[in-house]
Amino acid sequence: MSRIAEFKPVSPEPGRPLYAAVKDAIRSAIDDGRYAPGDQLPSTKALSKQIDVSLVTVHRALQELVSSGVLRRGQGRGTFVHEAYFERVAPSTGVRVGLVFHEEASLSDFYHGHVLEGVRRGAMARGADLVLLQFGEDWRKECLGFVYVNPMRKQLNNMPWFGAQAGTRPRTRSTKKPPVVVVGASFDHDHVHSIDTDNVDLAAQAVQHLAALGHRRIAYVGGGAEVSNNVDRWQGFSEAMGRAGLIATENVLRVPGWKLSDGDRARLVTMLKSPNRPTAIFAAGYYFALDLYSVARELDLDIPGDLSVIGVDDPPSAQFLSPRLTTLRQPLLDMGRLAAESLMDLAVSPTAHEKRRRLRAELVQRGSTAAPPMNP
Repeated sequence: MSRIAEFKPVSPEPGRPLYAAVKDAIRSAIDDGRYAPGDQLPSTKALSKQIDVSLVTVHRALQELVSSGVLRRGQGRGTFVHEAYFERVAPSTGVRVGLVFHEEASLSDFYHGHVLEGVRRGAMARGADLVLLQFGEDWRKECLGFVYVNPMRKQLNNMPWFGAQAGTRPRTRSTKKPPVVVVGASFDHDHVHSIDTDNVDLAAQAVQHLAALGHRRIAYVGGGAEVSNNVDRWQGFSEAMGRAGLIATENVLRVPGWKLSDGDRARLVTMLKSPNRPTAIFAAGYYFALDLYSVARELDLDIPGDLSVIGVDDPPSAQFLSPRLTTLRQPLLDMGRLAAESLMDLAVSPTAHEKRRRLRAELVQRGSTAAPPMNP
């Protein structure tokens, strides 16, 4: 059903993003009963004309409302009031929680999408609304606190609420700082709480699984030291290899990004063509596992007959690879939910939770790992 309810133009407010005012106007129309659950809203173009703002501004406002569970989008059908909006676990308190993604993050990918859904559920359970932000946006006056998703240390240190924004003088110590919870990374910053997978244990599980199958030449393909998770996974891999009496540094490919460049693929090809090539590889990221499948196909190496592969994360596509991927499944929904709930608790009591909480990944055994070949 689609109702005809005209929106009035929205006026800019000093110090507040225009899309936030548009978001509040749309939500007020829903709360006032002008749009009921299941009703379709006007198109983005129509809303832009009615409210007298740009298409980009309307799109951002609608995206925020979808993330908060107020609206839902049907592919190719439009935007609708979410049927469960008035059934939320707790009534809206008007409190806003800032969810901060870096510029390269895509909400459509498995990792960020699941963390977002977890944060949304946790915020909804406490009656809070989400505000989607990018690094550099300053919403201290609007948000109770902030959840950062997988930031780098330099990005976190440059945020204005830490008083170290590039090109500015540090803030005084008396300035009250909003609570901050980081998801998917680990930092020792005094002001930061973090919720993450135990990535040291995750990598150790991968090595233990491969070693138990009989592999002795186990390679590592993963990211570099720019992201804390990469550091922890390399640490866990190295330590577990040492405990198993294996050499950790024999076949290693650590790269700056989250997947292999053409040059990185060439290095991997050289590794897999060597006389002493690995019989198994721990791909310390899902896209690295996809790269390994591709290179193995190019070299006519059978997985797992010639080469066992174990990855990280378990998106739906992992079950449709050939063979299906053995992987370490991160508890992404739980991480996001706990981050939102912890943030709300920390706003009341700064010592409500321990500084660093680690959740264990789950080993999902499928067809990409097996005993090593007799004569590799």
